[in-house]
Amino acid sequence: MDAFTQNLIFTVLKIAFVLTFTLLGVTMVILAERRFSAFIQDRLGPNRTWFGGLGQSFADGIKLIVKEDVIPNHVDRLVYLLAPVVMMTPALMIGAVIPFGATIPSGELWLPLLGANLENLVLQIANINVGILYFVSVTSIGVYGIVMGGWAQNNKYSLLGALRASAQMISYELPLGLSVVAVVLMAGSLSLGEIVKVQQEGFWFILNFPAFLVFLIAVFAETNRLPFDLAECEQELVAGYHTEYSSMKFGMFLLAEYANLITSSAFIVTLFFGGWDVPFYDETAHGLAGVLLSVIVFAIKISFFVFLFIWVRWSLPRFRYDQLMHLGWKRLLPISLATVVGTAILMVLFKDLYH
Repeated sequence: MDAFTQNLIFTVLKIAFVLTFTLLGVTMVILAERRFSAFIQDRLGPNRTWFGGLGQSFADGIKLIVKEDVIPNHVDRLVYLLAPVVMMTPALMIGAVIPFGATIPSGELWLPLLGANLENLVLQIANINVGILYFVSVTSIGVYGIVMGGWAQNNKYSLLGALRASAQMISYELPLGLSVVAVVLMAGSLSLGEIVKVQQEGFWFILNFPAFLVFLIAVFAETNRLPFDLAECEQELVAGYHTEYSSMKFGMFLLAEYANLITSSAFIVTLFFGGWDVPFYDETAHGLAGVLLSVIVFAIKISFFVFLFIWVRWSLPRFRYDQLMHLGWKRLLPISLATVVGTAILMVLFKDLYH
């Protein structure tokens, strides 16, 4: 079997792993959120289905799949059907550029299907040198699904929810992008693999805490999580941009939200917490065991930030819309600009600190 075929098969395996991790992770995150919210509110969460409620998310998924699919007569049918797809696709595409483990050294992995030892396998679907640009551009596409869903329903409440969501996401993409610029300045590269490699001498949430804080807050707003869930606040807009969606089309909006939660957590870990790197441990020196440990550590780091998202949602009240825009434009944007300028100045003065 030639090298091209081997790389093609291994790429398919990596794609399957990332999609499986994301989709199964969505079901686990939904269950964890329901159990943790019940703990915070001193009540019982899902505890009947399968082993202590473990199958609740799967039962909900089956319910959404077999539920009657109702399409209102007054909707723009084509746009109505495309909106969940446009929302879900970017959420799954983001994982293509995230390095999720250390490089497998030559001779450490032998796959019977491939018929040969593979050399220096990179645990990343697409090891492109503009990974950060890919992340920023793909995440910005998700707002189109929200706008299409709100517009297609011919419902003023849904349209208001879509407009609020688009204004919110566009506003917070600016500080998010500027905080990423600070990371690019520190790494001297747009490659996510290179960013992880550079951080092996020190995680950047310590070296550039303001950029990390701005990025974290902006991600909360980008994923429409409390206290920034103005796009679908039930008290004001019934359910926002997906009011008249049902069955699995509604489920795709839900899946996209939680998939974005997982991939956003993965990017926080990659940009500021060293990605898959295990502190004070040389993964490549321990062969396949070290690589496996790096994948496990990466999953643990993601789980921590997913827990943080859940904790904040059930602890803080929702902002008013004017407070949301005030925070984005008058607070985070100036701070992110100052962070970029300050990072550039520090890199000139203390080059050895960042490289």
